[in-house]
Amino acid sequence: MSNVLLSMRGVSISFGGLAAVQSVDMDLQEGIVTALAGPNGAGKTTLFNLITGNLPASSGQISLRGKSILGLRPHQIAGMGIARSFQDLRLFTHMTVRDNVLVAIEPSSWLWQPGGRAAQRERMRRVDEALEQTGLAGMADSRAIDLSYAETKFLSLARIIATGSRIWLLDEPASGLDVNSRTRFISLLRDATRRGVTICLIEHNLDVMTEIADRIAFLDRGRKLAEDVPEKVLRDPELISIYFGKSR
Repeated sequence: MSNVLLSMRGVSISFGGLAAVQSVDMDLQEGIVTALAGPNGAGKTTLFNLITGNLPASSGQISLRGKSILGLRPHQIAGMGIARSFQDLRLFTHMTVRDNVLVAIEPSSWLWQPGGRAAQRERMRRVDEALEQTGLAGMADSRAIDLSYAETKFLSLARIIATGSRIWLLDEPASGLDVNSRTRFISLLRDATRRGVTICLIEHNLDVMTEIADRIAFLDRGRKLAEDVPEKVLRDPELISIYFGKSR
């Protein structure tokens, strides 16, 4: 399909005798939110690590816009427009909110990078725009450690927005958010997809998956068992039984 940005075919990796990801085929389409669902240990985060180059696939192919990205280093893949968040957020807690976003714009965030004042102004414009979108503009000079839990989640998203990446890999981005913050967070993701951003997220909250995902890929023990619209996946009694650990 012409709107497929990232394609995975037969992707596998093993750790010793454990097959963590087994022959996974999946496409991430432009402007679509795909949720990775499945019990703990299903291989969801490992799949993210394979896409971003943090782990080398033992077999299979991963292509971005038809070009293989296997063997590339994480910073090279990030530079091609794939941004990622982590469960632990990985913020610089004693730096300001603004600087946390600024350092995410690698490799052009450092003051000694070429481009002069015009490039520096453009970087700051992107940072300010990301903070405005996430409701953090008034906290730009606050330290990350002084933010509330929900605000740190939005700061993590602001870092991704500022990169201008077209593919976002989000690891439980809405976990622990109150209802109002979650609604605002989901709205931000939907706004991004309307601009053509492709999102793949790991999520354990079935309500969030139903609300945000266009498609759900269900994994168990490293295998993709199903991929379809949320209504079909989440109504499959066998998959739900696996999800809640009743038939493993």
